[in-house]
Amino acid sequence: MIDIVGSRPIDSNDPIIFDGHNDVLLRLSQGGGRSAVSGFVTGRDGHIDVPRAKASGFGGGFFAIYVSSDIDLDNKLEQMSQAEYDLPLPEMVLQEKALPAVSEQAALLIQMEEIGALKICRTTADIRSAFDQGRMAAIMHMEGAEAIDADFYALDVLYAAGLRSLGPVWSRPTIFGHGVPFRFPSTGDTGEGLTDAGKALVKRCNEMGILIDLSHLNEAGFWDVANISNAPLVATHSNAHAICPHARNLTDKQLVAIARSDGMVGLNFAAAFLREDGQMNEDVPLDTMLRHLDHLIGILGEDRVGLGSDFDGAMIPKDIGDVAGLNKLRDAMRAHGYSDTLMAKLCSENWLRVLATTWGESKK
Repeated sequence: MIDIVGSRPIDSNDPIIFDGHNDVLLRLSQGGGRSAVSGFVTGRDGHIDVPRAKASGFGGGFFAIYVSSDIDLDNKLEQMSQAEYDLPLPEMVLQEKALPAVSEQAALLIQMEEIGALKICRTTADIRSAFDQGRMAAIMHMEGAEAIDADFYALDVLYAAGLRSLGPVWSRPTIFGHGVPFRFPSTGDTGEGLTDAGKALVKRCNEMGILIDLSHLNEAGFWDVANISNAPLVATHSNAHAICPHARNLTDKQLVAIARSDGMVGLNFAAAFLREDGQMNEDVPLDTMLRHLDHLIGILGEDRVGLGSDFDGAMIPKDIGDVAGLNKLRDAMRAHGYSDTLMAKLCSENWLRVLATTWGESKK
């Protein structure tokens, strides 16, 4: 069992947090697959498990399915600790390699539902029901569409399994488009946009009610989606480029486009995308996170900003540490002057609003 350190008890007035991104499934896959799922229920190394989630009012979020690339993590950390860096993009992952990994992680999420650890949600009513039952609400999400073929047969199968959100790319190319590199300082204007297959994917996802995640797309791809999609524009885990000029972050022009579509952005907790110097360093004051939130709210409005932690997939500010530290963020938000109404929106209600629209439950 993991000890819950540095967290006050959840208060009945604290809004539940629904989060835009985590990489729990990848970590369970790497840690033993099916045999590792029990640790999610009883306590595990990493950022999220059931005991800490219950103690901190973490109600769930987007559970990413991600196919990893061969990356020297120590070298990546060293480079991202420099004043400037530009990590080369990993090579494209072919579908025949990606599909088994995606199938495994989808199966792990289904196993987690079967043992009662969470509920795979296909509607916002499912999410609210899970909240009421004290179960984690999980959206099956794909971070990178490598496992999907150009004819979308795999997309149909994954949709039947519960997939309701996907990013066409992670930070590497796919048959659908191009991702941004880990580059600082830089904009996301780093190459070509969506391919013809990518444009078809956006239209197909619109038809099916699958959310398109913009977080790793380069700028050209972002604008392609903006020009094609009839759904709200959503970046599940991205920050303000005006504060941290990293290629992964969104410019004010992009934020304006998201606002006009009635979409939203989830604040990424990853240190390198928060800090003004872009460095992978966990020494990030909570005030820096609040600066990003203020900037996002200033452009997007109070109804279009949420949280997108990247738990289990990034270096998190040490003042938060893991899901048990979410109460510290709530406390900081309140001390900063956020009202109870705004807190409820930022913590979960804005996600439920944009999901209802994207999934065809309500009109824009």
